[in-house]
Amino acid sequence: MKGKLPREIVDAVLETIPLEMTVLDENDRIVWWNTQRPRFFERAEKVLGTDVRACHSVKSLDMVERLLSEMKAGERESARFWYNRIDDGVPRKLLVDYFAIRDGSGRYIGCIETLQDVAPFRFIEGEKRELDA
Repeated sequence: MKGKLPREIVDAVLETIPLEMTVLDENDRIVWWNTQRPRFFERAEKVLGTDVRACHSVKSLDMVERLLSEMKAGERESARFWYNRIDDGVPRKLLVDYFAIRDGSGRYIGCIETLQDVAPFRFIEGEKRELDA
């Protein structure tokens, strides 16, 4: 990275980026999430410090185990999933990305999950190069 950001700006950027983000440490514990709205998965404060497996359905645990294992082993840097969901009658196309977090020497130190509704982007055509009035 280039430059240095004050903590206040880092915090503001993480809350401004239109993504729901969750960070795990190297032990698969939930250590942080932003409060971006809308949230697709609400979390209670008591979830901080818990194992991420407790937040997933039984049917997805094998996938979670494989993903984390491969990231820790250096066999995978990211994974992407998407699925349809309806919230209060509004159809959503949720895009979920997982990225390994590594320190300067490449050692695995955690994972970040990002989530966003990409339904509004599905029908973009042409170009838009001007500001709205």
